[in-house]
Amino acid sequence: MKSKISIIIVAYNAMPWIEKCLQSCGDHSIVVVDNNSSDRTVSSIQQHFPKVKVLSQNENLGFGQANNLGITYALNNGAEYVFLLNQDAYLEQGGIEKLIEIHKCEPELGILSPVHLNGSGRLLDRNFSYYLGYDNNANFYSDAIFQRWQRFYEVPFVNAAAWLLPKSTLLKVGGFDPLFFHYGEDDNYCQRLRFHNLKIAVVPAVYIKHDREDRLLKNAQRNSANQVIEYERKIKLLYADVNSERIREVPIKIKKLALRRKKALLTGKWQHAEKLRQERELYEKLYPDMEISYTTNQKIGSHYLGLS
Repeated sequence: MKSKISIIIVAYNAMPWIEKCLQSCGDHSIVVVDNNSSDRTVSSIQQHFPKVKVLSQNENLGFGQANNLGITYALNNGAEYVFLLNQDAYLEQGGIEKLIEIHKCEPELGILSPVHLNGSGRLLDRNFSYYLGYDNNANFYSDAIFQRWQRFYEVPFVNAAAWLLPKSTLLKVGGFDPLFFHYGEDDNYCQRLRFHNLKIAVVPAVYIKHDREDRLLKNAQRNSANQVIEYERKIKLLYADVNSERIREVPIKIKKLALRRKKALLTGKWQHAEKLRQERELYEKLYPDMEISYTTNQKIGSHYLGLS
């Protein structure tokens, strides 16, 4: 019996890619969650792809929360699998069916990902190639050289540009954690997946093209707003990780930062004292939400999804 599948695409000013992306999805059921685009994304989809369900938002919800809306809609309408696809990524025909076939034989796989090529399809996507490095899976590149492919390769993480999520995964692990707005959601989800004894697999027989080479983020500049955001994200990923107990260290760290600031003030190190104050206040701000996240994500359930 054929499984019911929904492809979920989060869109934001997607005009350069959305037509090619949607065309690559074939006859699958598609849900686009538009994050308040200012270009013609929504009107173009409605005009050229009238069968696509568009959930238009009045604000930018970020990647995770927008996906949660799409996932919720799909599951409430009978989907047994959802496939998360970036707006700038293009599917290979028949690829989703191949992933589902493997999952039905290997139900412990909680996320199944195709191999990510670059936009031209001639090279591996650069960032994706790191996820298959020797320390993450010792066999992938050796098997590529010797042409002895396995059906799938288990890895600790793969980015969410193209994830097959079975309904069973979503009912056990839930949706994306609202602790993360944009970037870090998929890292956190993979942490939670591993905690609940599910596995992450890359399937070498299935490909997508990810058209992003010209837009890969550069390293955040020192003292920039991006650096602060990146630092916050690292704190959240470290201390809200359900596979560790580092969350218990946060109150102690806050006290130590306060003591270090006092010492800096007593010795006239004003700039250092100010940095310590800012760091302490950041931990104080993040701690309550990280604690809620940590507690919630250890439990089995469809967290963050509004299932009926």
